[in-house]
Amino acid sequence: MALIDDLKVKAVELTQAGVAKSKQLTEIARLQLANAGENDSIRKAYLELGKLYYAERGMAPEAGYTALCEKITTAKINIEENKARIAQLKEEGALKDSDLAAVETEIPPEEPVIVSAPVSADPIDFADDDPARPE
Repeated sequence: MALIDDLKVKAVELTQAGVAKSKQLTEIARLQLANAGENDSIRKAYLELGKLYYAERGMAPEAGYTALCEKITTAKINIEENKARIAQLKEEGALKDSDLAAVETEIPPEEPVIVSAPVSADPIDFADDDPARPE
């Protein structure tokens, strides 16, 4: 009877240890998720800070920010040039539906590929007790 009582005690101890470990892992996961949310908040604040700085000081930045502000200014100029070119192409009607239809070609469907196992010339002997079979 003592053996059964000892097994019950061990089972309860293992269950309690498992529950404690589960709680610990749940708490770790919750904290990691909270940290991810906080990191996202920081990232958003950095973006807003950068936007605010660029809006206020982008044309006359302090020495450490000059290269980054120039990058932003250059990218904005490139975007505006691309938008202008897109508008120009749309006005010219560079790509009409009728032009695209002339480019399309009819491609025949592929024939299905049939894969078969290779056929062996030697028959397979499954008899283990064949004395004539070489080992």
